[in-house]
Amino acid sequence: MLRLLLYLAFAAIPIFDNSATFAAEPKAPDSSVDRGYKALTETPFVPPLWSYSSYDKLWKVWEAKEKPANYQGEVQKRYGLHSAPFKNGELPMGLRKASFLIEGLTIDCMVCHAGSILGKSYIGLGNSSLDVHALFEDLNLAEGRKTKLPFTFSNARGTNEAGGMGVYLLGYREPDLKLRSSRKDLGLHDDLCEDVPAWWILKKKQTMYYTGGADARSVRSKMQFMMSPLVSRADFERHEKAFQDIDAFIKSVEAPKYPFPIDQKLADKGGLVFNENCAKCHGTYGEKWTYPNKIIPIEQIGTDRKRFDGITAKFGEAYNESWFSKEKGDGYLVTQTKGYQAPPLDGIWATAPYLHNGSVPTLYALLKSDVRPKLFTRSFETNEADYDRDKVGWKITEVKSIPMSISVFEQRKYYDTSKPGRSNRGHTFGDDLTEGERKAVLEYLKTL
Repeated sequence: MLRLLLYLAFAAIPIFDNSATFAAEPKAPDSSVDRGYKALTETPFVPPLWSYSSYDKLWKVWEAKEKPANYQGEVQKRYGLHSAPFKNGELPMGLRKASFLIEGLTIDCMVCHAGSILGKSYIGLGNSSLDVHALFEDLNLAEGRKTKLPFTFSNARGTNEAGGMGVYLLGYREPDLKLRSSRKDLGLHDDLCEDVPAWWILKKKQTMYYTGGADARSVRSKMQFMMSPLVSRADFERHEKAFQDIDAFIKSVEAPKYPFPIDQKLADKGGLVFNENCAKCHGTYGEKWTYPNKIIPIEQIGTDRKRFDGITAKFGEAYNESWFSKEKGDGYLVTQTKGYQAPPLDGIWATAPYLHNGSVPTLYALLKSDVRPKLFTRSFETNEADYDRDKVGWKITEVKSIPMSISVFEQRKYYDTSKPGRSNRGHTFGDDLTEGERKAVLEYLKTL
């Protein structure tokens, strides 16, 4: 029963001896970056969670009368998945075929860490369209399993509960990564609401995650998503070299350039305002860039503190006792910080919505807190028609209330800033700018 629960109610196959291994090492290209890209796009690091036929039966869960003609497009649209810019069969980024005694379907890093902007897919762009809870729920139903998912993977579409998921999974592991007979209470929360950050900012950072509590050099920390009960300690160790290469690839990813015309004269003015008001936390840009790696105290930043409070000392202690922290002796321990890390802003034009919880849809609203919408929805398409060039971010529709007659799936398309973990308060540092200064800064941010 434990293993059935631990399999998160979305495993498609019975539980076998978890000392088995399940994936071949990728062939080694020339450089660590090349090897990392190959491993990331070709190797399933988690065994099958569903039979492959479940993907082909998703339309039946939708209660469609027949399979849509543009089935792959409809799958992508429903769940917020995106076309793969690499060979992945008919599957979108984030899903892949895997073999472990049987051939089936599994997920990979790119279900969250690959997105689309202006209709183009990018590895390393956080997926701001994803409804990961619906994806897992519907694949379960297509598999014939009607048990409720034991964890809320997403409360608002475009965000996820990655921090809480790490807490949930580690609770089922001993420090040496052997499975426990029951889940240890590590202070689990599933209302932390996280927007997925872009990979390309990691190369500048000494510490990572929203609170800056982990060492950015840590490779094992990036392997936490592998904690399926079918993954053994031997599997983690066997794939560590591949993740060293994946880490090199992640730190090679560059931000896409803003594709529309920029008023360079206005941007130059905005750069002066930015350097005077913003650079002390977010750094400077250009050939001789700087980044201060600053943690802003929670009382000073004033943003929603659910994510800050939600990863508790219990989890930190368990993590620091585990295999994940022993990469360099005890060199990569996690620590409690005083707030949130001010991130680098490279490619910020492409990473809407903003704040750590995705509660602010545009950069303009980020710099003018009194215009932030309280309750809104958007199309979750990523085409040019959905992008707001003037305010820099996603076009939205404000509403007064969420229709209670609609399904939970449809309700997740609404972002309600009154809900736990989803407040849009704080980061009021742009409020004192004049409207002219604010527009100039927006123009400058397009150049990063």
